[in-house]
Formats: sequence, C-alpha cells, structure tokens
Amino acid sequence: MSEKLSIGLLGFGEVGQILASDLASSACFAYDLKFGDAASVPSLAVGQSDTVMSCLNAVHLGRNANIVISAVTAAQTLDAVLSILPQLKPGTWVMDMNSASPGTKCKAARCVEDAGGYYVEAAVMSPISPKRLHAPILLGGPHAAQFKPIGEALGFGSLSVFSDQLGKASAAKMCRSVMVKGIEALLSESLISARHYGVEATVLTSLNDLFPGPDWPKLAHYMIGRTLEHGQRRAEEMREVAKTIAETGLEPQMSTAIANRQDWAKSYPELLQKTELEDLLDALVLIANDTKKGSAA
Repeated sequence: MSEKLSIGLLGFGEVGQILASDLASSACFAYDLKFGDAASVPSLAVGQSDTVMSCLNAVHLGRNANIVISAVTAAQTLDAVLSILPQLKPGTWVMDMNSASPGTKCKAARCVEDAGGYYVEAAVMSPISPKRLHAPILLGGPHAAQFKPIGEALGFGSLSVFSDQLGKASAAKMCRSVMVKGIEALLSESLISARHYGVEATVLTSLNDLFPGPDWPKLAHYMIGRTLEHGQRRAEEMREVAKTIAETGLEPQMSTAIANRQDWAKSYPELLQKTELEDLLDALVLIANDTKKGSAA
C-alpha cells in the first residue's frame, strides 16, 4: 500500500487492546459496542490510550480506516462487518480475526467485496497472550497472499497463507476448538464431580498414567480458569463450531455440549482468585450443590 496506513480496530476487548498497543501504526481508530458505557473495560482502556482515537460508531470507523481489523465475539462476526460498510472506502482491507464458521466467514466476505473492500479471514491458532502479535495466524481467501506483507509491516510476526479458498482457515480453527475447548469442559465436569466424591487426586493420577507429560493439576487449574474468565466468548465460539460441524452433515453433539458447559462457567469469574486447584473445585462444587438444591425446591 502506498498510502499512509490508518488502522481501524473493530472491537476493543482483550485482542483489540493488544493490537492497539503493539501494531506499528501512528494512526489508530477503535470502536466497541461497549463504548456506550463509560464504566466498561473497553471505554476505560481507550480513555487511557494516547495513540487510539475512539469512534462514535462503526460507520465512522469504516470511513476513517484503510485497514479494519475485526476482533469481536464470535456471535457478532457478521453484524460487525455489516456495521462498517455504509461508508467503507473502496480498497479498504478487512482482516477478520473472529472465531466463526466457514459459512459465516464466506457471508462476511461477500458483503465486504460487494462494498468494494478486500476481505481476509484470519484464524488465530493459539491464545493471543502471551505471544501477542507473534501468535500464529492462518490467512485465507483470494487476497491472503497480497495482504501478508501488509500485515507483516504492521508487526504481525507469524502470518502464514493457508489457502486462497475462503473458509479453509476458519475450518482449521473451528475443528481445533472442538479439542481445546472440549478439554476445558471435560476437565471442569470431571474434576468438579470428582471433588464432590473426594476422588479428584485419584483421577488426576490416572490421567498422568494415561497421558504422561503435563502437570495435570496445574493444567486443570489453568483450563478451568479459562472457562471462568472467557466463558461467554468461548460459548459463542463453540456455537459457531457447531455450525461448522453441522455444515458437514454431522450432528454437533459434542460442540453443543461444550458450548453449554462454557456458558455455565461464565457466571463465576470471581473464582479466578482461587489460586489452588482444590479451593477452586470446592467453590464450584458448592455452586453445583446450590444449583441442585434450587432445582429440587
């Protein structure tokens, strides 16, 4: 690109804030639905930034940026893209980092292309922290190869062109999520129940015998903690995963169940302060027991 880069961050949560901090651009705009709440985390974060200009709405962001990076929750993927289109400048790049199904990404791409923009799907294949801009990202779609050097100039350190066919990169991400988010859900359900019966130590020892290598108590605490901290966006992602599975003709039984378990966990973020696995499990056992009593009443 010969013109000066102007970055628009659509979504200013964890990912958006990392991008704002690390991207090599002097002009950066941001919009988040939560900017309407002055006490929200995105509002407070953008207010403390010296380099990011908040936009009144998504249309304003689309008008001012020549590269839009969408990093919203999975359920908002298509709506987020649609929100920037009314005044999108021809030739604007839209890098879609959201965890959505191939079908959703293809719909978003058609909308951007019809508006004169260039759509690139970007599948983030690891947590954004701690690698930040060096998290591995698969690029997909007919413009992926052309965008790669632009993204690298911005500071992305681990971009790879996965396919010129839209949906392939997202499919890889979604199928991976069945495993990653599924392990989180399985550990939660297994160990909360095991703690109820007082057999969690035996279960963890057995896991180590079957799958040696990880520190299972440490891994379990980390993975259960991820569901507590990011349960809402993980549940939304898993519902996009369910769409991905359904598009193959296979019934998404596991993905739907994982979404439900992640959705349950989102209500208890205060338990993140429990630094020991036993204390965390005890708190979750109490919640489960209270739920059972409430259902029986």
